[in-house]
Amino acid sequence: MIRVLVNGALGRMGTQVVEAVQAAEGLELTGGVDLNGKKDCLQLADGSTCPLFTDLAEALEAATPDVVVDFTRPDVVMDSMRLILKKGVRAVVGTTGFTQDRLDEVEKLCKENNTAALIAPNFALGAVVMIKLAAEAAKYFDDVEIIEKHHDKKLDAPSGTAILTAQKIAEVRKAHKQGHPEEKETIPGSRGGDFEGMKIHSLRLPGYVASQDVVFGSQGETLKIISDPVSRECYMPGVVMGCRKIMEREGLVYGLDRILD
Repeated sequence: MIRVLVNGALGRMGTQVVEAVQAAEGLELTGGVDLNGKKDCLQLADGSTCPLFTDLAEALEAATPDVVVDFTRPDVVMDSMRLILKKGVRAVVGTTGFTQDRLDEVEKLCKENNTAALIAPNFALGAVVMIKLAAEAAKYFDDVEIIEKHHDKKLDAPSGTAILTAQKIAEVRKAHKQGHPEEKETIPGSRGGDFEGMKIHSLRLPGYVASQDVVFGSQGETLKIISDPVSRECYMPGVVMGCRKIMEREGLVYGLDRILD
């Protein structure tokens, strides 16, 4: 039985993770952590309870997890990672905002403490397939733009999924400037962010969960690859898989595709 602690247990994703872990075969929910916790226990869907902590360090000592699932915020996630990994506990992380410097630090912490961390910009299996298809299409289409659409409470832009998509495309596409060579933005930023010549656009509106369009253009045609989740339930199979698979790994694993068979 894999003992799982959920960090950010009262958040939009955290509440879904708590339910998914409780229902998953081979996983045991040992507690939740949330700074906004008002009680010392978390009411579960089946009527039972589990401990609820407001301090991660205390939770790691009391709940003795094998894995911590982290869905918190970009501004606090590194502090959490340092606590988790220095305890030799494994981490499954859906919190975004990981720069290369942060990834390098996580990899170092994993090696120093003989543990592992899965950091996935997106846990939806459809998003993983979308990225793979985009990287394949980029071999045949030189021009591409990414439009990512999230709820208006998301703190970072562009999304980690959009960045990972652009990185995978860049591995097979020669960098070049797109659009007219003399184009000018009459409103700064209207053409979106630039990643090796391809443009990334971020929408933030109520009603979205986490959609993304990858749009390729060529002479006389366009090709669109779309990932369009309708609820946060779509992430749960990936999270549960991550909890199981990370027990077999060492070091940093970046991207859900790295653990798929």
